[in-house]
Amino acid sequence: MPQPDRAARLSAALERDGATCIWCGRALGGLVAPTTEHVVPRVKGGPSWPENEVAACRRCNAGRGHVAPVEWLEECRRRGWSPDEARLERALTGLAVAIAERGGQRRARPYLDAQLRRLRRRDPRAAGA
Repeated sequence: MPQPDRAARLSAALERDGATCIWCGRALGGLVAPTTEHVVPRVKGGPSWPENEVAACRRCNAGRGHVAPVEWLEECRRRGWSPDEARLERALTGLAVAIAERGGQRRARPYLDAQLRRLRRRDPRAAGA
């Protein structure tokens, strides 16, 4: 089955998660251009699957580069932004489920597992709750 094109993948991420950037919380659209962001970077073995893609603004997507998602989440908080930690956890967990069901992704599995452990070990007060 062919992969959906980039616009269709972005549309699906926006519909699933809402039209805000996962990292800074800004509303997407108008001057804040939306992009699809790979939660587990491709360079770390992350697949181009819908479960690994979330909506992010162009600024955050470019700024993050290949930084680990939990490390970038913490950087966003330091910058005074409002990252969506619950959405990040849903994305990481959903990707873990998808990998378990479909198999493969040998490079992504240990990276993903480490990110989930790190996210779950975080101090709840660090989340700004």
